[in-house]
Amino acid sequence: MKCRELAEFLNDYVSGELPVETRTHFELHLGKCKNCHHHMVQYEVAIKAGKIACDEMSDEMPAMPEELIKAVPATRQQSGQ
Repeated sequence: MKCRELAEFLNDYVSGELPVETRTHFELHLGKCKNCHHHMVQYEVAIKAGKIACDEMSDEMPAMPEELIKAVPATRQQSGQ
């Protein structure tokens, strides 16, 4: 497997959907190539950060604080909009 090929399989690898044979080649390449290993780690961190940012565990958006709701129109009035 080449570095460019590895990038095509990142999502399937992380989600556990990569076929066994391809996964084996993928992991062999990761073990030999520092750049791809580093890229993989960054990819996993980005996915985790996105899940945290979007609060994947919740189907609802968090309620906006009342102070913020009131502050938006007040700020618009002050700026003449």
